[in-house]
Amino acid sequence: MSRLRVHPERHLVDRIGWLRAAVLGANDGIVSTASLIVGVAAAAAARSDVLIAGVAGLVAGAMSMAAGEYVSVSSQSDTEQADLARERRELGAGTDAELDELSAIYAGRGVEPSVAREVARQLMAHDALGAHARDELGISEMMTARPVQAAMTSAATFAVGAAMPLLMVVMSPPGALVAIVSAASLVFLALLGAVAAWAGGAGVLRATLRVTFWGALAMAVTAGIGMMFGTIL
Repeated sequence: MSRLRVHPERHLVDRIGWLRAAVLGANDGIVSTASLIVGVAAAAAARSDVLIAGVAGLVAGAMSMAAGEYVSVSSQSDTEQADLARERRELGAGTDAELDELSAIYAGRGVEPSVAREVARQLMAHDALGAHARDELGISEMMTARPVQAAMTSAATFAVGAAMPLLMVVMSPPGALVAIVSAASLVFLALLGAVAAWAGGAGVLRATLRVTFWGALAMAVTAGIGMMFGTIL
């Protein structure tokens, strides 16, 4: 007597929506705020001025991330809904053409034509719109755009990321502020890259190097601009 074996699978693709928004928000929070702090501090500004600039950058950045994500993901959602409405009208006009279309999709993936047609027929009998949304339009439940979730996630993670270099400003002695904020921010970015890669099942080293490189470049450029303008002014 054969025994059925349960084969549990743990896929990570369902994390794409919130993980992308979270990583983007935290990364931008660290990089933009740290760069702003380093640029202002390099211009020989007082600690209070640096803090004001950093807090203003945190608030403005979090609001900007929320608005940007909401508008962007809302546009994606609008497009998805428009496609679904069009597909719903086509299904209402007649199912034969839609059955042929879905059968052709499965046959194109390597399924025998007769089997492809039977699969299409059964799926359409169960949920015609869902079958076409998934296999014709590429819209699935786990990949559906969620504007509010993306906006809130991006704003919250931006604020958390931005708070890290701000904390370093408070803890650093005035003479070493630029060096400490820069070094600490690169550590934060490396940790973010590693955690994000682990959560998404990707390579940790590559993700870590990627975020630290761009963070270091951003801080170096703004520090140079700050020193240049500090000397001129």
